[in-house]
Amino acid sequence: MNILIYCGARLGNDPLLQTTVERVGQAIVDRGWNLVYGGGGVGLMGIVARTVLQGGGHVTGIIPTFLNTAEVALNTCTVLHEVESMHERKQQMIAIADIIVALPGGYGTLDELFEALTWRQLGLHTCPIGVLNVDGFFDGIVTLRDEFRRRSFVDDHVASMLTISEQVDMLFDELFEEHQANGVPASTQLDRA
Repeated sequence: MNILIYCGARLGNDPLLQTTVERVGQAIVDRGWNLVYGGGGVGLMGIVARTVLQGGGHVTGIIPTFLNTAEVALNTCTVLHEVESMHERKQQMIAIADIIVALPGGYGTLDELFEALTWRQLGLHTCPIGVLNVDGFFDGIVTLRDEFRRRSFVDDHVASMLTISEQVDMLFDELFEEHQANGVPASTQLDRA
């Protein structure tokens, strides 16, 4: 099972986020899942990857050439793929993912999350998508999603494509159950796109 994690390339200023991201990494190891992520060794993304590696887990990083520097890349990944562009990075990450989870981050994290949601809405992949709403971090996204639904920009089915939880295990369980119900690997959809 490959879990794609989107999260910040910065640490943020809340120690709770760092602790939570370590719990996410440990939960991935405990379940025997593989981490797929953007290949960086900095910020929250670096914490989750190092936690998985320290626990003996498998980590696949996918990083664009312009970010593959000693200051940014985590060269101790089990596998580190270098790609030409951000778009290629996002496409390859989703192509090998079974489940997608967004943790706190900035614009890049939101870009990845919304692109994954859009591609799912368009039928380009079937990966379940969730956000870990640490300390209300994603409350604004919940409000926005509900506003989209209220104003008929998305229907209930599309709105339900985003699973939201405050607890790591609960989120992982829900997304795993959805993945099992879907039964179609993500890569088969994207390879046809």
